[in-house]
Amino acid sequence: MNLPNKLTVFRVMLIPVFVFFMLVPDIPGAKWYALLFFCLASVTDFFDGYLARKNNLVTDFGKFMDPLADKLLICSALIALCSNGRFPAWIVIVIIAREFTISGFRLIASDNGRVISASMWGKVKTVVQMFAVIFLICDFNNVSGTGLKGTGAVYVIEQCFIYLAMALTVISLIDYIIKNRDVISTTK
Repeated sequence: MNLPNKLTVFRVMLIPVFVFFMLVPDIPGAKWYALLFFCLASVTDFFDGYLARKNNLVTDFGKFMDPLADKLLICSALIALCSNGRFPAWIVIVIIAREFTISGFRLIASDNGRVISASMWGKVKTVVQMFAVIFLICDFNNVSGTGLKGTGAVYVIEQCFIYLAMALTVISLIDYIIKNRDVISTTK
């Protein structure tokens, strides 16, 4: 297994640690530990792709597992944020539905000997979702511990991240469907 693929597997291994700190907030500094592990996992996403392309180490495993690792990381984060009241459930459902749809496309394509790599829209969507998660974990609206929410510039920025992530999710889904519609019509 090459280094980019090891980074992808490492990202998957960080997810339970990240989720633990997201869902056990009674630990002193839990959100900051969650942020640390989420950022570490997110950085591996950049480096595994960069190293794979730079060193000509692109593999079918990487093409399949890298987007899956991203989906696991983002979906875990969004579900945790939803359970903490930080992310609207209906948007989490839209995002997860998109991820299942794309995974289905990839499985059908794989069954026909074809690998569907991440598109540019999919990559941009993932980056925006990662920044949204980072911003929401930080919870700048509640740094003082006052519990006041829903006002000011921080709230507007959070909402922009949330709805931009959702919009890019839908755009990237449409892009995948259009570019890969032949996968559905292909029969064995």
